Amino acid sequence: MWDPAQYLAFADHRARPFHELVARIGAFEPRAVVDLGCGPGTLTTVLADRWPRARLEALDASAEMVEEARRRGVPAEVRDVAEWHPKPDTDVVVCNAVLQWVPGHVELLRGWLGQLPPSAWFAWQVPGNFDAPSHVLLRELAATPRWSDSLGEALRDEQPVLTAHEYACVLSDAGWQADVWETTYQQRLSGDDPVLNWIVGTALRPVRAALSDGDWAAFLAELAPQLRAAYPQSSDGSTWFPFRRVFAVGQKPG
Repeated sequence: MWDPAQYLAFADHRARPFHELVARIGAFEPRAVVDLGCGPGTLTTVLADRWPRARLEALDASAEMVEEARRRGVPAEVRDVAEWHPKPDTDVVVCNAVLQWVPGHVELLRGWLGQLPPSAWFAWQVPGNFDAPSHVLLRELAATPRWSDSLGEALRDEQPVLTAHEYACVLSDAGWQADVWETTYQQRLSGDDPVLNWIVGTALRPVRAALSDGDWAAFLAELAPQLRAAYPQSSDGSTWFPFRRVFAVGQKPG
């Protein structure tokens, strides 16, 4: 389950990569725009505002997220992105911070790129911070004797995404024009245990799903001081959280 309120606790920080991604899409009058993994719909409305004449399609595997998106007027549907196929008029596809959750997403990408019509645009971005302390400490704790039986199958692969170069090759091998880059944001967080609160809404979701309430509280109590040590507060009380992202935007030849 996704918790929309927890996810939106850092809405401004999570939105910035989306805006930078969409800014590189050069479509003018697309017939249909698709938001693959629309979440709570806060960013889907940006697509609707930019291309108001386009048919808007939005989907997400989380019923909680889709319910929140619908409250915002987004015509979202509950659907696994792995089951999605583009319609003939799909001219723009945006997939924001989703593919890292989808096993085998590279083969899905290759299929989608082949199915999309001429001149279509496909844009995606994924986290590139799986070797950062926030994720390394989480995996190491989950692998300890106390937690390994409960969490051995819960966490994702250590590297569930490709490098920027590899994504560029996926696009170019499909005959698409590729615009691929990386950015490491220095996210300025505030409050108590801000990095823990950040990953509670994302990376820790599988852990929460696998543990009882009591074990969940105990796991967080072990992880919190490790994260505080890895991400100490600055003199002004804020915490700097480096967050690497990998972006890819492609256009199919017309």
